[in-house]
Amino acid sequence: MVNFGNDWDKLLEDEFKKDYYLKLRQFLANEYKTQRIFPGMYDIFNAMKLTSYNDVKAVIIGQDPYHGEGQAHGLSFSVKKGVAPPPSLVNIFKEIKSDVGIDNSGKHGELTKWAKNGVLLLNSVLTVRANTPKSHQGMGWEIFTDDVIKLLNLREKPMVFLLWGRDAKNKAKLITNPNHCILMSAHPSPLSAHNGFFGCKHFSKANEFLISKGIEPIDWSID
Repeated sequence: MVNFGNDWDKLLEDEFKKDYYLKLRQFLANEYKTQRIFPGMYDIFNAMKLTSYNDVKAVIIGQDPYHGEGQAHGLSFSVKKGVAPPPSLVNIFKEIKSDVGIDNSGKHGELTKWAKNGVLLLNSVLTVRANTPKSHQGMGWEIFTDDVIKLLNLREKPMVFLLWGRDAKNKAKLITNPNHCILMSAHPSPLSAHNGFFGCKHFSKANEFLISKGIEPIDWSID
């Protein structure tokens, strides 16, 4: 049984008893024994451990974790300190600087501060084999993370969903509660950032929405 140490424990209690999750858990137990898997098993659920359900202000949905050594630690787009920020994160930092004037470049790529400030950094798939992107797709994680998004959708307190790229935009159909705000753009990857991610101003727009609802805006700086 996973222990988040916050309100996710009660909300997801039944999820871990479902057939799909028991099969996923069996698959992962074998993968961690026989393969190099990222992130480490104790980091898989860091997004929800660091950002409780009631504290979520914004949700940034990624695809699957980074598959290079020492990168992934359970938060979408984030890498551990000491690891060079990947190209997508570099582009996220560029847009933040252009949009709200905060310069995160030249520091590191760990977004733990955002998570503690109410940004749920959720990947659609929470594990991956080393050097093999999308290797854990279709194994059950998508059901789990879709159910997390459905739970977020049910919350009355407003939040912002930042959906970047086709895979993330596909989650928009799960977000039907008019209390919430959906912001969509191209993915920040170098392959697509110039197709609408640069200039999207999602970071200021997210804060404008939160402020309009009487919610403290997000500090997009990193330590």
